[in-house]
Amino acid sequence: MPDRVHSYVHVHLVSDATGETLIAVARAVAAQYANVRAIEHVYPLVRSQKQLDRVLTEIEAAPGIVLYTLVGAELSERLENRCKEFSIPCVSVLAPVLGVFQSYLGTESTPRIGGQHVLDTDYFRRIDALNYTLLHDDGQMPEDLDAADVVLIGISRTSKTPTSIYLANRGIKTANIPVVPGIPLPPQLEEVKIPLVVGLVASPERVVQIRQNRLLSLNAQDNTAYVDKAAVAEEIAFTRKLCARHVWPLIDVTRRSIEETAAAILGHYKDHRNV
Repeated sequence: MPDRVHSYVHVHLVSDATGETLIAVARAVAAQYANVRAIEHVYPLVRSQKQLDRVLTEIEAAPGIVLYTLVGAELSERLENRCKEFSIPCVSVLAPVLGVFQSYLGTESTPRIGGQHVLDTDYFRRIDALNYTLLHDDGQMPEDLDAADVVLIGISRTSKTPTSIYLANRGIKTANIPVVPGIPLPPQLEEVKIPLVVGLVASPERVVQIRQNRLLSLNAQDNTAYVDKAAVAEEIAFTRKLCARHVWPLIDVTRRSIEETAAAILGHYKDHRNV
């Protein structure tokens, strides 16, 4: 196949389940190509020849790279054969990993469509964590803080809520409490014994930028202390001192994605549980 240089590439993700695995893999790989934009075409729940027909029509109309997770051998074989006819790459994302498992375990796999999405104990634990997290967002219900696994504190616009929800999806009950100038923190925060308390901070420049964008979206005035760099720096300094006083870990989220922040928190949480 001749070398091609594109500013964009069509990526077709074909799955007989939700497609989440494919999306994660495709985005992780596409992120390694800074000058290429991946245009995703996601086809979840492809379980019949008729559904595959529609997928093949779209692949032919917009050739690119095809990644798939199909348990059914008949659908997989047909998809691969048609892609060969189109002269485009087609890869089973799970096949290499399944091969390693089979070689190591010395046994065949038992194919199950959407096998990772089962209503087991872990699933209900994640739902319970999500319910708790939503009820304890932005300082709500502080009397129940000791039921949390993790409590996040930080000034406005330090990604407390999205990080909390991400952790909840990993089964971690997460409450978050805002640090607001002139408003005392709930007394329950200093009394917690079970949860890990983590402080989130960012650079004053980053916080001011996000806050200004927030005010702009609300058509609000931006000449307040809320977006004053010196005032924001004081808020951050207060958070740092608070965490130092209580020996709570502190994470700078300035250049971190939500996923990276959550990974750092999970590392602290593992250590906290082993104490």
